[in-house]
Amino acid sequence: MSILKKIFGGGASEPAALPSEEYKGYTITPAPQKTGDGFRVAATIEKDGRTHQLIRADTLRDHDGAVDASILKAKQVIDQQGDRIFD
Repeated sequence: MSILKKIFGGGASEPAALPSEEYKGYTITPAPQKTGDGFRVAATIEKDGRTHQLIRADTLRDHDGAVDASILKAKQVIDQQGDRIFD
């Protein structure tokens, strides 16, 4: 079925970029990843030109819920590890 979607233009389009959020000097950009039946918690954390890709096993059915959870998880990682996330 996916081949037919590609041929006739019914495939998924590239998701729109989500707005970033500043937190304690870090920039968090939520980037939930589509899974079979939901969205995986994921985000990009940036500071001073350094980048960390946060990907967790947690999945949620709702995209907006996954965005919120991605931001919360990124904040938690920042609070717990600080700049060590870039090591």
